Amino acid sequence: MTVEAEATTRRCVVCGNAMARESLIRFVVDPEDRLTPDILEELPGRGHWVCARRESLETAIRRNCFNRSARKNVSVAPDLVARVEALLTKRCIDLIALARRAGQAVAGFEKVRSWLLEGRAGLVVAAADGADGSRDKIAAAARGCPVLDVMSAAELAVAFGRARAVHVALRGGGLMERLLTDGERLRGFRTPAGQWSGA
Repeated sequence: MTVEAEATTRRCVVCGNAMARESLIRFVVDPEDRLTPDILEELPGRGHWVCARRESLETAIRRNCFNRSARKNVSVAPDLVARVEALLTKRCIDLIALARRAGQAVAGFEKVRSWLLEGRAGLVVAAADGADGSRDKIAAAARGCPVLDVMSAAELAVAFGRARAVHVALRGGGLMERLLTDGERLRGFRTPAGQWSGA
């Protein structure tokens, strides 16, 4: 493995595979030996990485993988899995809100449809609990534009300061790319059929 590849990959403490950082979640051990999720990868200390899937983190906790990786006993909060999901959700909401403030995101069926028809949308975010009919119409208009569908209408609404948002579109660019990455991480913590622990 080249130095460049080593810089962009990390090894999962559960499966042992070297994977792209974007598909993993970083954890650090704080000075009180508590395991802390580091979604933004900014906290100091040695990173302990896990595949961005609920079952992988549950396995890491059950098999004491973090103790082995840290070479000491680590305190793991009983709600760690739910905390990671909540942090990923907040991260996605924050990215959409940033895009909105920068004029790079719109919400609402007609606005999203207009952006798609004009070729201005780089990503569509559809509420997982939105009506099937309107979701199908937006998906048809997307025509190859990626669709992220792991958040609820209430969660998407937070980014726009409203009660509900079913359809959101983002322009292409750095914020969109980050949302795609963190949205896929969030997908790994949400169960099929649009159901999740926070519902």
